[in-house]
Amino acid sequence: MTTFDTNLTTEMLKAEADRLFTRKRMLNFGLPLLVLAYLTYVFFAFGVLDLYGKANWKNGKTLVADSYSYKTHVTRDNRNAAVTVAIEGERKGAYPEGMSPEWVELGETTVIDLEDGHIVTFGPKTITYEVPGYGVIKATPNRRQGVQAELPTEVVPEWINLSKNRLAITTDAGRLTVTRNRSEVFRYFTGWELFWFTLDSPYHGKSPTELMGLAFDGEAGAIWQDFWTNKMWRHQDVAWAIFETILMAFLGTLGAGMVALPLAFLAARNFSPLRSITFVTRRLFDFVRGVDALIWTVVLSRAFGPGPLTGALAILVTDTGTFGKIFSEALENVDEKQIEGVQSTGASAAQRYRFGVIPQITPILLSQLLYFLESNTRSATVIGAITGGGIGLLLTQAIITQKDWEEVAYYIVLIILMVMFMDWFSGWLRRRLIGHAEKKARKRKVVSKAKAFVLP
Repeated sequence: MTTFDTNLTTEMLKAEADRLFTRKRMLNFGLPLLVLAYLTYVFFAFGVLDLYGKANWKNGKTLVADSYSYKTHVTRDNRNAAVTVAIEGERKGAYPEGMSPEWVELGETTVIDLEDGHIVTFGPKTITYEVPGYGVIKATPNRRQGVQAELPTEVVPEWINLSKNRLAITTDAGRLTVTRNRSEVFRYFTGWELFWFTLDSPYHGKSPTELMGLAFDGEAGAIWQDFWTNKMWRHQDVAWAIFETILMAFLGTLGAGMVALPLAFLAARNFSPLRSITFVTRRLFDFVRGVDALIWTVVLSRAFGPGPLTGALAILVTDTGTFGKIFSEALENVDEKQIEGVQSTGASAAQRYRFGVIPQITPILLSQLLYFLESNTRSATVIGAITGGGIGLLLTQAIITQKDWEEVAYYIVLIILMVMFMDWFSGWLRRRLIGHAEKKARKRKVVSKAKAFVLP
């Protein structure tokens, strides 16, 4: 029975309509229920509740704070009572001997004013921390007996971590850590300190107006040199790493396009001389693009060693398979009439390919090359972390240290800006090149049709 039968009774039509509506209701309600069941399975299979319970929101908050702020470390060597002050605790950011920020008073007894009544004192033997509303905490480090701590109350608050060999106090004003050999105060400040000039630079601490005045007085080169060779932020090394990353993406993408184009003619059914060659070439494309670029990176780094060239080769191998598939499909969809028009002029086989085929697929070739160039810029960042080149290596090194998260934020910002620039640049090239190529292709198509019409 079909809906086109003319002898259908009213009951039969009603039954058919009910069946169709029932089926539609089952689809409307069944599909959402199926999706809900799948999400429920994922929720329990991946242990979302356990993941939430294991999450350490305090560490996450500290990590975010580290990305837009810096720590000043005041460190006392408990073995010889020597006190040093350094940005992020690095030697490259250490204050010269005898110098310190305003809130640190050096001397036989070092007084650290964390503001709002929080005072830390490094005495000859005992370290004290005066906490408003709680009292004075005393700690006496001893290499044999550990850290002897005295608290105002018998109950240890949550913001104090006390053991035999270590005392850690964390407040909103700062943090004090005392061990057998070292006592250290951390204090956070908003910003990226020493981003422009290090402490040993004569331009450190000067305002933009003062720097502009010095630049007009003939010190522009020296100012730029001090900024460019910054020991902590390494602007020169970062700029070179960005260039290496873009170079990896450019060489890999361009090389893949050059290798894939001739192979695409062998993979295209309308250009390949034998079906067996088409089959083998297509399987080769499937193989090289079926293996992820990261795996090719590991394999090639074992063969050629680490370096940006290895990363470029990994991108080249992976994208050769992708470009080969795209280019071969574009070749199979070319307009045969345009090729016949070129052939009617007496053109050779090479000329038919040059003037009848390439102009048709040029917009596709350029579009894909430029898109993958922008995409591979991001991929080169991850690949560089493995091959030891580009901004990816610097980002990995900063993450491994687990302390310079402001540098991590700096590199991430640069990567985002790099991707944005490459996106704009590839879009600009796409509009200029593809638009020009499409105009020339239309012109050639009109000319070939005119010649085909005139010639017998």
